[in-house]
Amino acid sequence: MAPEEQPAALPKGQGVRARLVFLLLLAVQLIANPPEPKGTSDLAADAGERDRLGGSRRARRSLSRRFRRISGLRGGSGGAAVTTPMESEPTEVVPANANEGCPGTSSKSAGKVSSCEGCPNQAACASGKGSSGGADLSVINDRMACVKHKLLVLSGKGGVGKSTVSAVISRHLATKGYRVGLLDLDICGPSIPLMLGLHTMDVHESGYGWEPVHHSDNLRVMSVGFLLRNRDDAVVWRGARKDNLIQQFLSKVNWGELDYLIIDTPPGTSDEHISIAQKLSQTRVDGAIIVTTPQDVSLSDVRKEINFCNKTGIRVLGVVENMRGLTVPLTASHTKIFDRESGEDMSFEVSEVLAKAFPGRSLAVRMDVLPETSGGGIAMSREMGIRYLGAVPLDPNLAKACDVGFNEESASALPASLNSKSSAADDALRCIDGIMDTVVSLINSAA
Repeated sequence: MAPEEQPAALPKGQGVRARLVFLLLLAVQLIANPPEPKGTSDLAADAGERDRLGGSRRARRSLSRRFRRISGLRGGSGGAAVTTPMESEPTEVVPANANEGCPGTSSKSAGKVSSCEGCPNQAACASGKGSSGGADLSVINDRMACVKHKLLVLSGKGGVGKSTVSAVISRHLATKGYRVGLLDLDICGPSIPLMLGLHTMDVHESGYGWEPVHHSDNLRVMSVGFLLRNRDDAVVWRGARKDNLIQQFLSKVNWGELDYLIIDTPPGTSDEHISIAQKLSQTRVDGAIIVTTPQDVSLSDVRKEINFCNKTGIRVLGVVENMRGLTVPLTASHTKIFDRESGEDMSFEVSEVLAKAFPGRSLAVRMDVLPETSGGGIAMSREMGIRYLGAVPLDPNLAKACDVGFNEESASALPASLNSKSSAADDALRCIDGIMDTVVSLINSAA
């Protein structure tokens, strides 16, 4: 078979001219007949196709970096991070500027293993000062030496009433004659100033340090809420700034002589909790009161908080189950009683019947609101082997007191049940009083 004839090659100069002519003709054709523009969906599809491989690689790298920061394998700019602990090892604290693979500042191998080479903290860790924070912690120890008992109020879940419990137990102890300090460490959501009617107050500095705000003669309060120019300002801080503020609260606030320091904390087991556990590691913390609500959604996170306490050596005094049931005065002004078929309001008629049947009695209604799917706080306490301190019901009067504020100026605006023990409507306060009597007894027995 004869070989196929190959086209003759054009001379070099003619080939270049031919390509230029072709490109010119193509440009003329595009100008005369432009292509139809693509729609938005077509452009999006092209973009998605173009980024399919590159985008997925970037996403994987981003997720990897975030996971390393969150898991504590490498401290980021957000402050101290927690290493992933072995089951038998306590939680370690890793400084933000530590090398990758840092064993933790309180580890026996701190400053001595290969991953410590070149770390700016190596000398301090190797000498044993890395875990203590050096001179800073000695100042904290000096301040805390004036405090007889320190209590943490914790919960892994938000919205369970930690600040309410902290405010009420502080007020309870103060009314018993104890000298009490209340430290609000919920930096991003400080509620204590409003609950105690102190939200218009400011913090002043003296030669002795930051002076806490006085709620009464024997109740002193410190909160980031006192430092904000506007009470609605958002505190948008990373972990390092939170850690620095906690350092200042513990080392600069002039609490004076205290019988009890109550420390209200935010939800979770993150920056603030790590900081307080580390900075109070050389002072005697009497224990933690764990606050939960009955439903499983809360109990699941509270179990994590209890495990955090176990790993950091914080004694769990017991569990307070908040919002277990609702207590409402059975009066026409508080409770609407109506016919379910017609919708007719029969509150006044029913109140008259009850008043005649039970003269001189103050009646209230107690009902379950939140579900106890797996047995609530009682079952969880039994399962984890910790003390169940008691339950606190939802009480509209207590909620009103938190809005108005527990102080002398606002006392006239509070319901009568909050200023006396004569009404059944103060069920929540009586429950907390009983719980604190138990806590005080536990602390004294361990002293």
